[in-house]
Amino acid sequence: MQHEAHTGHAHHHDEHQHEQHQPMGSSWSMAVQATLHCLTGCAIGEVLGMVIGTALGWGNVPTTILAIVLAFFFGYSLTLRGVLKAGVGLRGAVKVALAADTLSIAVMELIDNGVIVLWPDAMDAELADFLFWASLAISLVIAFIVTVPVNKWMIGRGKGHAVVHQYHH
Repeated sequence: MQHEAHTGHAHHHDEHQHEQHQPMGSSWSMAVQATLHCLTGCAIGEVLGMVIGTALGWGNVPTTILAIVLAFFFGYSLTLRGVLKAGVGLRGAVKVALAADTLSIAVMELIDNGVIVLWPDAMDAELADFLFWASLAISLVIAFIVTVPVNKWMIGRGKGHAVVHQYHH
């Protein structure tokens, strides 16, 4: 019986050590999930803004501003939808969405738009150009890669997506 108790204790000790090295909510998997959530809203807004601005013949600055505004709008909307569905009032849900998504969306938009601005001829590409779609897709992938560690850092400190996690059941 002592051996069984000791074995169980050792196993429990190993699990405890594992938890210390990988606190709940700060895993890379959770950061990837949070970033995918952010990417979904950002991509919808970014693509829609770029398509609208380009189709209307707007210049680069107004098109980029529209894309960023729509990225934030759709990013926050996806979070709001889930939090409201969990029964939180609108005011509380807005606070949760702002706390959860602002830094993640801002980093994603900075990287995404920065890549497009620096990519030769990408800002002048038209909807029918392969360059328009390729630069947009690649910029979103780069933004995702850069934003995952940001989300991991925030989640590990109980911020960002960790604020929303309690409403995802």
